[in-house]
Amino acid sequence: LKIHIGPRLSMLLPVSPVPVNDFSVEYGSLDCNVEVVDSLQDAVQHIHTWGSGHTDVIVTENEKASKEFRSSVDSACVFVNCSTRFSDGYRFGLGAEVGISTGRIHARGPVGIQGLLTTKWILVGNGQTVEEFTAGDNRKQFIFKQLPIDESCEESRDVELAKTSTEADEKTDEKELVKNNVHVKKA
Repeated sequence: LKIHIGPRLSMLLPVSPVPVNDFSVEYGSLDCNVEVVDSLQDAVQHIHTWGSGHTDVIVTENEKASKEFRSSVDSACVFVNCSTRFSDGYRFGLGAEVGISTGRIHARGPVGIQGLLTTKWILVGNGQTVEEFTAGDNRKQFIFKQLPIDESCEESRDVELAKTSTEADEKTDEKELVKNNVHVKKA
């Protein structure tokens, strides 16, 4: 992993990691940019200024900050406490991913109401990584199921990331699954 640090963070560190040349660069490798901001609102503004609008994540134990981040960040995928590598069409139950888009409107030609709508995927976890679902004999599996619509969105399709099914897992109640696994919400 190569970490590029912003000017404010570089003033706080006793070492000199690689400086950020451009916050808008998407590396396509195990590189990331890190910077210090004064507040959650400043972080959201930084994302809106420099982000691609594809996937953004916050790591926090503060539920109020989590909710504010999810509602304030205008990206296709907004995650809390989990890897951005979950941003994938297959992992959302869409089948094979054939492309990505960060545009706000994607319709062309005659368009019905569905063609005018965009999707914001919200994923809330507690530290999950993609590797837990892709490696080893005891890897977790993706379980796709329709969940009830809640008052915060018109359409809700949640993707539950659960452990590989075992007899013990089958006896686990829904509340326990919500506590121990990641949920993705299409909002």
